[in-house]
Amino acid sequence: MKKILNLILICSVLAVSSNTVIAKGLFSNKDKKQKQEEVQLVEKQEAKEAKTLENKKKSKTEKVAKDSSKKVHIVEPEKEKVNKRQEKKKTAQNAKTKRQSSQEAEGMYETKFPVINSQIEYADMNGEVTLSDCIKLAITHHPTIMSAISNAEIYKTRVGQAWSNYFPTLSAGVSYSRNDMLATMSGGYARMMSQKYNMYYVPTLSANLLLFDFGKTKSGADMAKRNYESSRYDAETSIELVIYNVKVAYYNLLFAEIQKTVYEDTVKDFELQLKQAKAQYDIGRKAKIDVTTAEYNLGNAKVNLIKAKNTLELAAAQLANAVGIPDLEGVILKDKLNTKEYDVDFKELLKTAEASRPTLLASKKRMDAAELSVRSAKRAFTPDLSAFGSYNYGGRQIDSDYGYQFGVQLNYTALNLMLLKKQVDEAKATYQKYVADYEQQKQDVYLEVKSAYINLMNSHDSIGVSKLALQQAKERQYQAFRRYQVGLGDAIEFKDAENSYLNAQLDYYSNVLNYNVNAAEVERVIGAPIKESDVEL
Repeated sequence: MKKILNLILICSVLAVSSNTVIAKGLFSNKDKKQKQEEVQLVEKQEAKEAKTLENKKKSKTEKVAKDSSKKVHIVEPEKEKVNKRQEKKKTAQNAKTKRQSSQEAEGMYETKFPVINSQIEYADMNGEVTLSDCIKLAITHHPTIMSAISNAEIYKTRVGQAWSNYFPTLSAGVSYSRNDMLATMSGGYARMMSQKYNMYYVPTLSANLLLFDFGKTKSGADMAKRNYESSRYDAETSIELVIYNVKVAYYNLLFAEIQKTVYEDTVKDFELQLKQAKAQYDIGRKAKIDVTTAEYNLGNAKVNLIKAKNTLELAAAQLANAVGIPDLEGVILKDKLNTKEYDVDFKELLKTAEASRPTLLASKKRMDAAELSVRSAKRAFTPDLSAFGSYNYGGRQIDSDYGYQFGVQLNYTALNLMLLKKQVDEAKATYQKYVADYEQQKQDVYLEVKSAYINLMNSHDSIGVSKLALQQAKERQYQAFRRYQVGLGDAIEFKDAENSYLNAQLDYYSNVLNYNVNAAEVERVIGAPIKESDVEL
């Protein structure tokens, strides 16, 4: 009985499992069909989209083809008519003003630097220039100096404009009028009568002359004169800044030439080392890595040489720009970096700066002009004493009448006491501002002179140390090369010695360059040249 029950249970279990499997199979077949239908729908949609894209592309290409088939009309720019006569006259006038500005700039520069006292043309140099030549060329050609001189001329004309108040004011003219007026006639009874007549005045002359204005014109002219003197000092500042830039560019070009020579020598040394490495490798005294290292070192040296050549070209372009003549590139420099000691003392430098620094003197003149403006504003309360006269010829007939008048008058012109009071207050505040600006300029000059002096002394002391280091590096490089020749040294030792010698050379010449540049900076901040001694650094 138990066996029968077990068999029944087993059969029921098998029946249930077979039903589930059959159901799963049926469901899986249905899912597969649905997925296939979905895939087919997606493929149909993608095909439709692809066709629409192709149709759009075809339409675009057809439109482009149609547009390209159309004629393109090119609008040519209108040709401007050039008046050759006016252009020739304009260039001649510009050349004349440039010559005048050049002469003015030379005169301003020669007062402080009498060593340079003649004009020079670039065509007369034969491709060789000194520092003095470059300075001369910059003074007579640089646009910044021409602009500063022209600006000073503007202020110079204002002095004459201020004094022009004492010159007579003339006027002349002719006139005609047709008059129609109603007049009341007296008598037994009053009545209005019309009178018509012509009036002729041929000519009408008049003149006015200011006799005295209690110092208003003089104070205005003095103020204009101070502003003109200030602009002259501003022009000197521009000249000294251009000269400083020329010196720096000239020194940088000299250093670039030295740097190029140093890298060329380094390339030669590494080429010689490569030959030694190959020779010793061929006889079995050195390993292959020495040859590879030598080739690597030579490649780096050549890359540095290329950079040095590019730096040299850039320095030449900067010198041409500093001088104001683009054709100056490719010239040969006659001068060398100065290695003589400058005889300087800080207290003497400060005294010289206070006496001749153009920016400080310009600030002083502006302060004086502001003080005169206070005086001019106060004198605006005073009247003007002037003379006048006129002459008329004509009347109802052209030659019927004539007349004249003359006299003297004392008058106030548009007197507004409130306005004049506030103008005086404004002038006082302006004067106080320029006083503070002058004090600030004095402090700035002190700081600039101090900084330039410290930098000059620093570069002076650095030259001696770097010179000793250069000698030691040169000896070490020679010993390392000799050791490598006889097989006692290796490539790393030679490379270290060669790089040390290279850096020592660049450090020494860089300190010499800084010494020359700092000396030029000292001359700029004091507004005068400094003396050099016969002592070599």
